[in-house]
Amino acid sequence: MFSTFAIRSRKVSAGVIAAAALGGSLFAAAPVQAAPPTRPYGTVVATTGIVERAFPTTDSSVRGILKHHGQAALRCKVRAQDVGGNPIWYMLRDRATWVSAKYIESTGDVPVCKAVTGKAPEATPATRAAVG
Repeated sequence: MFSTFAIRSRKVSAGVIAAAALGGSLFAAAPVQAAPPTRPYGTVVATTGIVERAFPTTDSSVRGILKHHGQAALRCKVRAQDVGGNPIWYMLRDRATWVSAKYIESTGDVPVCKAVTGKAPEATPATRAAVG
């Protein structure tokens, strides 16, 4: 009787170990959801595109154009000239130009610019730290 019990317990033990190994591998194979982007981006929603400006005002010189559905990496935002009821302007991350938030649908939290000067920011650790 003892030998039958020992054989059955070994079978149960082997079955438990196999089930645990299989269950662990199934758990490990479960897809991991992608984390949201850490940096904010925006999509141009204006059908005619949007003008990039040197400063956050429509009186400022034109520096470029973003097309409809174009993607823009956003560095920071400020309150400036009101455009169609929206006073927020975004500074683009890859160049020192501004676009009105009225025509940009942003994803992620866009930090507030700590300081806005008349010259283009340099890509140094100090200037990156100064951006909210």
